Amino acid sequence: MSSRANPKVAVLLGGPSAEREVSLSSGRECAAALRGEGFNVTEVDAGPDLAERLVALAPDVVFNALHGRWGEDGCVQGLLEWLGLPYTNSGVLASALAMDKERTKAAYRAAGLPVVESLLASKAQIEAAHLMAPPYVVKPYNEGSSVGVYLVQEGANAPPRLSEDMPETLMVETYAPGRELTTTVVGDRALTVTDILTDGWYDYDAKYKVGGSRHVLPAQIPQDIFDACLDYALRAHEALGCRGVSRTDFRWDEARGRDGLILLETNTQPGMTPTSLAPEQAAHCGMSFGQLCRWMVEDASCHR
Repeated sequence: MSSRANPKVAVLLGGPSAEREVSLSSGRECAAALRGEGFNVTEVDAGPDLAERLVALAPDVVFNALHGRWGEDGCVQGLLEWLGLPYTNSGVLASALAMDKERTKAAYRAAGLPVVESLLASKAQIEAAHLMAPPYVVKPYNEGSSVGVYLVQEGANAPPRLSEDMPETLMVETYAPGRELTTTVVGDRALTVTDILTDGWYDYDAKYKVGGSRHVLPAQIPQDIFDACLDYALRAHEALGCRGVSRTDFRWDEARGRDGLILLETNTQPGMTPTSLAPEQAAHCGMSFGQLCRWMVEDASCHR
């Protein structure tokens, strides 16, 4: 980051992905926090003219508050590398790996981290017959925020009928029962564990609508499971080559003990409002939202 007294920060928000509204919320909150920390901040809605706008702005740092495809999958990171602009969070390769859930699992397996079975298949194959015994989940393999997730219940007679706007290639994954846990990594430190409570499936509305979920922080779980979440999250962060802030999500089947803990995915651009999971964990560990945003700017670099 530049050593000037009042560094210029361009906060990227919005963009064209299915998670545009979440990104707008994250970006505005981060921009406000960074202004409170003394930075000279410009909010940039990431459209087709992004390169030209960044060249004209000439920021010292780009704060990436984009979510979903293009902003989180290595594409915008490649653009920033090409422009030579320091930016926050993970680089091109780690972003691309973490957004591709099947390749994420391959990296997890190579690092000895536990995952459930999965496969990629076309919409036609998935609608023609059960590709694995129910219960199982069908979802895009390269989206976040539980966008387009189908849960096929145990005992289902027929395969799912998928909406027309679902991608042509999808992931079919063994359903992992149990509690929804998550751990944030900041730099080289795993922070804590949150237990996410919902009335049903932890879908897009549960994540982002008021009252959609309740966070128990720190999670009231056995110490060995708590410690395993911290260990696994840091190992996942390292296995994928992540930088800055990441958040790894788990499912834990209490009936199976340690064997019931599996990794779902790692988010390289976790939600960044003050009440989002990652900032909430940082606050629990003594780092305010403004301090977290400042740390991310100070951690920024090119060639990540």
